[in-house]
Amino acid sequence: MKNSRFSNTRRKLIKASAASLMLPSAFAKGEARQKHRYGILGQKAPELEVKTWIDGKGNPTSFKLADHKGKFVYMKCWQYWCPGCHSHGFPSLVKISEAFKDSPHFTALSIQTVFEGGFINTKSKMDNIQDRYGLHDIVMGHETGEGNPHDRPTTMINYRTGGTPWGIMIDPNGNVIFNDFSINADAAVEYLKKEIAKMS
Repeated sequence: MKNSRFSNTRRKLIKASAASLMLPSAFAKGEARQKHRYGILGQKAPELEVKTWIDGKGNPTSFKLADHKGKFVYMKCWQYWCPGCHSHGFPSLVKISEAFKDSPHFTALSIQTVFEGGFINTKSKMDNIQDRYGLHDIVMGHETGEGNPHDRPTTMINYRTGGTPWGIMIDPNGNVIFNDFSINADAAVEYLKKEIAKMS
């Protein structure tokens, strides 16, 4: 019964936040954030503390937000066994990252934030996801919550994410302008096109 109640609540939150599009912080009204105090909308984005990264070819690499100052950064948090990650999380990441893969003003990345099911949501799944969704132009990270309160990865704690899939958009000034379960990818692309055009 408890799991069923959680699923119904999460479905409502995802539906509500899907309608809340990708908007500047002053206009974002995601129910997931308001009702449950998720996210750090309007705040400075904390540096990531992920230790395991791979590049688009599956080779070990590193990633720091500090190296991408002055850019829009879109980050997708996921877990391999998460149904929503496959139904809309990865497709939205593909759509947004593909639209701006050649832009010097945009960076996309993804992090497997493992807060449950560590026996399935393993580091090896990053290669699987890269190939499955053709994500060979972005870096991917893997982070577990081992040793943290409630087994939550540091990214989840610092960004106050509500689970997976979770999308985060950071503007060129380092401010979080979107932080919620679901993003309207088409609207996000249109918004970014207009904003990036101003930067060119």
